[in-house]
Amino acid sequence: MNFKKPLAALSIPAFRNFIIGRFLFIMSLRMMGTLVGWWVYELTGDPLALGLIGLSEVIPAVSMALYAGHVVDMNDRKKMILRSVTAYTICLLTLFIISFLDKGNQSIRFWILAGIFSIIFCSGLIRAFSGPSFGATIGHLVPQALLPNATAWSQGSWLMASVIGHGIVGFFIAALGINGSLGIILSLCVIALMIFLKLPDIPPPPATESKTWDRVKEGIRFVWKTKTLLAAMSLDLFAVLLGGAVALLPVFAKEILKVGPVEFGWLNAAGDLGAILVVSSLLILPLSKNQGNILIITVFGFGASIVIFGLSTSFWLSLFALFMAGVLDGFSIVIRGTILQLQTPAHLRGRVLSVNSMFINSSNELGQFESGVTARIFGTAPSVILGGCLTMAVAVISWLKAKDLRKLEY
Repeated sequence: MNFKKPLAALSIPAFRNFIIGRFLFIMSLRMMGTLVGWWVYELTGDPLALGLIGLSEVIPAVSMALYAGHVVDMNDRKKMILRSVTAYTICLLTLFIISFLDKGNQSIRFWILAGIFSIIFCSGLIRAFSGPSFGATIGHLVPQALLPNATAWSQGSWLMASVIGHGIVGFFIAALGINGSLGIILSLCVIALMIFLKLPDIPPPPATESKTWDRVKEGIRFVWKTKTLLAAMSLDLFAVLLGGAVALLPVFAKEILKVGPVEFGWLNAAGDLGAILVVSSLLILPLSKNQGNILIITVFGFGASIVIFGLSTSFWLSLFALFMAGVLDGFSIVIRGTILQLQTPAHLRGRVLSVNSMFINSSNELGQFESGVTARIFGTAPSVILGGCLTMAVAVISWLKAKDLRKLEY
């Protein structure tokens, strides 16, 4: 097998099934996230409600993350994936049922919103287990020499699923409404579950006498001691926490850009589309040096793109700004993902990935909450501009202080 070929990892049937199933699963989740944002803003007309979506998900996701990593490392990876996807399917089915209650009756809208936020809370709890389960599985499906290639395919398929999910859900909302769209999303999740049944069993390593908390702390200690890994995670946390303009896209679409659900879907997809183009290119022409420098520079450019988006009142300029933010984020996604897979021992991957999921969940969902709060205080556009400027400042500080990350090469 030629490990240098771009398609090398996909020649392994188990990894190929993993990628296909994960593609459909992530696409369904992205469609759900975009739809819920549009749905909640239609029900409330309040940008703070969009921030509360993120808060509802991040609380269980972060609070359970460390324990989830321990559970993942102690159990069969396939079983953990199947349990997570099954639980998500139940959440989607419940949302599908709730959607039939929305008949424009103001008296019942409180209960509809309560149901939506309860499901989002449950999905955050599931996410604490699903993220490390998927990430920890990759290293067991391919040989060590193929990990960079497999990581790129994993990130690329995730991004492509995000692009399609974000982009097409706007068309579904326009054509089928909330009910019909949720029916399509639910079907995709069920198909993904069927594909994951084909994965091989991946038993956990032999049990040790260590106590649960000692095993949890082992993952934390590894991240803390691995300075480049800690710096890369921290840089991502602050960049997304401060530069999270996507959370406010329903407000931008309706109030500033004056567009409908189709354009809203493409605004959501623009960043992921830019990222997938970069990730696809890196499969053919992988970065060979200066990865640390590139990571920091692209985060700075990401912040600059968010500033342009916040200043724009043109749909096409906004679309381009988000596309460029995705292009720059694509580099950091591949670099961070490769660092994580290469520097983490197999027996620690579940726990280290749970720490990573805490950073990701904190940055994405807390960033969504931060965006909603600052939009309420400063206004929608000023809050996004401020976040982009702060992201650029974080990149400059990382360049000056995180010397190990700046010198990183692999």
